[in-house]
Amino acid sequence: MSLLAPLLPALPIVAGGALLILRRAAPLVALLVAVVTVVQAVLAAVVRPAMTFEVFAGFEAGLAVDGLSAVMVVTVAVIALAVLVFAAGEIHESEDRFFGLMLIFIGAMLVTVTATDLVLLLMAWEVMGAMSYALIGFWWRDPDRVRSATIAFVTTRAGDMGLYLAAGCAVAGAHALTLASLSGLSAPWLHLVAAGLVAAALGKSAQLPFSFWLSRAMAGPSPVSALLHSATMVAAGAYLLLRTSPVLAATGWAAPLVAWVGALTALLLGAVAFAQRDLKQLLAASTCAQIGFMVLAAGVSAVAGGTAQLVAHAAVKSLLFLGAGAWLTTLGTQQLPELRGAARRYPLVGVTFGIGALALAGLPPLSLWVTKDAVLAAVNDPVLYMVSLAAGVLAAAYAAKAVIAVWLPGPEQRDTARLGLLERLPLPPLALLATILGIIGLPALFGAWARLLNAPGAAPEAGELAVSGLLALAVVLLVTWVRLRRPAASGEVSLLTGWLRLESLAVTVIWQPLMAVARALACFDDHVIDGAVHAVARAATATARIARSPFETGMDGVIRGAAGGVGRLGALARKPQTGQVHTYLAQATVAAVLLAIVIVLVR
Repeated sequence: MSLLAPLLPALPIVAGGALLILRRAAPLVALLVAVVTVVQAVLAAVVRPAMTFEVFAGFEAGLAVDGLSAVMVVTVAVIALAVLVFAAGEIHESEDRFFGLMLIFIGAMLVTVTATDLVLLLMAWEVMGAMSYALIGFWWRDPDRVRSATIAFVTTRAGDMGLYLAAGCAVAGAHALTLASLSGLSAPWLHLVAAGLVAAALGKSAQLPFSFWLSRAMAGPSPVSALLHSATMVAAGAYLLLRTSPVLAATGWAAPLVAWVGALTALLLGAVAFAQRDLKQLLAASTCAQIGFMVLAAGVSAVAGGTAQLVAHAAVKSLLFLGAGAWLTTLGTQQLPELRGAARRYPLVGVTFGIGALALAGLPPLSLWVTKDAVLAAVNDPVLYMVSLAAGVLAAAYAAKAVIAVWLPGPEQRDTARLGLLERLPLPPLALLATILGIIGLPALFGAWARLLNAPGAAPEAGELAVSGLLALAVVLLVTWVRLRRPAASGEVSLLTGWLRLESLAVTVIWQPLMAVARALACFDDHVIDGAVHAVARAATATARIARSPFETGMDGVIRGAAGGVGRLGALARKPQTGQVHTYLAQATVAAVLLAIVIVLVR
């Protein structure tokens, strides 16, 4: 059964590559592959396959499904199937390219969560980044979308350099690349590896100061947003931190840093989410905020709680993005003021979206109510706890804003497009998951969940659950009351609607200096390196020209003289050829006489 470990990611990767080449029946093939991948993921979670091999001389690599990765492969496979079903009903342009890229993207995430070493992890990490660039810029004829894809790609690549640093320092410090060996490194290699892991994870998961790239990722099709924000790329950074939490704890500084970055991201990006008037931008900022709780969990060693948050959030956020995508398809807008009444016109989307939004708000008994508290239960620093609790309360505010906007009565609308069966099909199952997944964080079941993951974590107490649930309910009711009294009120602040101006700050501090250095290097290359190459070429040509005169002139003379002599001999040889028989007889006689004389003389 060890072959199941490589087969699990290989199937979507190979199928995706084949779709890019063969271009046949892309939606059907993608759905079949997704179904088989779900079956393989469930089987792998049961049998726990593992495979190791030597990737370089003396360096071990491998794929394995353990407790943490078993949960992740099932989550990735199930969410991917739901998103691909929706996409089969929505995407009708360049289907082969879209579904091919999506399958490779899914396969890369499966490698990420099952890799036991930094080499395979880094390969999958890079493939995910490349696929995200291609999918965000899927409509490549639109320059703005391509620019958004480029910004997202360059930003995440900046963080990805940390993974190269971690791999290099792991080799230098322990001559090993396995994740299990990292926590045993000695200083300074341990600290350098931790720094690289933190940078790569924060960049991938759009945590501060990298958060702005997730706003740009909204340029892609809605299924891309649903998959990217829930179970793949953005979750990959949080997963990496949860997987390597012993390394963070061993440094003494990385774990507190990660915990504070996660908590501040949850708080500040929660405020950004509440300020938005665009539904997809609201959901994008809320993704940064909710991933912040997972990053916080890695910092406080609440691996079980952070994983529960990751799984529940995957169901909730894929549901919300698919609902937003359905309204964008049918109504042609994602602006909250223009979506008033959308839930009433499409009740199935409205009800399921409402369930997802209330789960995002942390209302009991829905999933994120419990999983968020499973993370907060492990926070011992009072100040960090208050910041994290405030972020949880703010989540109730922005989730309530979203659900109220689509359920408020709206003006009469002209005929709108119908929503297809495939676009409606995944919404109820995802709503069910968003409702029930919180049971894994309840005190009665949390111990079994932690043992399944073989990971530490403190179960939330009943009092904590009650307080957080009441706070969320109070905030939802308050936001509802305010919105019903002043439905046009916005309260947006330009700093918040502009995502804290992180992108402009990055352009000023990083992009512009980087481009200035690039231009200087290009100038040096053009004028110095290229100039030297051209100078050498010109000198060689001149030398060849000088050397050619005496040598080639003499050789040409010899060749021409030989050719002239051969020509003259040929002319003489033609003269005896008269065509007269008596002439040939005379020539033969003379030749015979000369031959006889030669024979006599030789004897």
